Amino acid sequence: MHKMKVVYFDEPGGPENLYIKEIPRPEPKDREVLIKVFATALNRSDLLQRQQKHPSTKFENEVLGLEAAGTVVNLGPGCRGIFPVGARVMALLSGGGYGEYVITPEDQLMPIPSHMTFTQATAIPEAWLTAYQLLHLVAKLREGERVLIHAGASGVGTAAIQLSQLAKAIPIATAGTPEKLHLCAELGAAAVFNYNVEDFSEKVLQFTGGEGVHVILDCIGGSYWEKNVKCLAVDGRWVLYGLLGTSDVHGDILKQLLFKRGSLLTTLLRSRPLKYKAELVRAFIENVLPHIVHEGKLRPIVDSTFPMEKIADAHRYMESNRNKGKIIIEVRKEKPSDLQ
Repeated sequence: MHKMKVVYFDEPGGPENLYIKEIPRPEPKDREVLIKVFATALNRSDLLQRQQKHPSTKFENEVLGLEAAGTVVNLGPGCRGIFPVGARVMALLSGGGYGEYVITPEDQLMPIPSHMTFTQATAIPEAWLTAYQLLHLVAKLREGERVLIHAGASGVGTAAIQLSQLAKAIPIATAGTPEKLHLCAELGAAAVFNYNVEDFSEKVLQFTGGEGVHVILDCIGGSYWEKNVKCLAVDGRWVLYGLLGTSDVHGDILKQLLFKRGSLLTTLLRSRPLKYKAELVRAFIENVLPHIVHEGKLRPIVDSTFPMEKIADAHRYMESNRNKGKIIIEVRKEKPSDLQ
């Protein structure tokens, strides 16, 4: 039986509970593909799962990791062979990315652009597919609309800024440090506001001539609700996809939202069915990937890279909120022959 190394934890808690463990290598089932993982990336969901605070308490895979980049090793029965053995791929996962090998449905694979390393590519799947889903499948973004993007320097935030521009919308971003605001502006945000030192709702209203924003991408939650509703345009869409702040809401939120004729939309990508994820991946490959392939048009932002053995340090770094863009875990060293 083939073995592989994975990051594991036996009980919920802090980053110190993470360790390297050997487990049997999985074999692909119907329409599944086995990938040799070179790199994976951190997501907030990983921290919540480690602490067992994730909204969903059932996980398809006990091993963390919602995205990976590597090469195809084996195809399960029923695969169409779109990605043959040896193909360089990046994958959206339901878990398992923190390991030397991972299984994923064939329909959740994407080709890695030829100019990209595995480290760069693994910054794409979860963040960029989430951002695309938020903007287009949930918010139904239209050309010329204004989009307020909270946590603008995060993986999802940096993707959403660029995707908003691609859709000819107007991105506005919030972040907590001058360095993060600078990155948001560099990526194309029309305005940037520091939520630590200024009232972003007042600044948004000033910037928009009192009209507000048509779409809000919010991963913070209850602690932002009053400011969000205040700067939401009439008939605006407030999309909630995380609760980094709090889930508690106090006050007349319904009255104020009703007055704006606003919509509160909520979404999670991880718990979506396989068919939904497959359709999302297809839409992304068709509408966005060509702009990433042409180097410089769109680019994933990599903040830092940690070896798999330093996974606890990587989790502590994400918890410190200092990262700009994605935190990458290098599972294997890349060789020139791997990048052909």
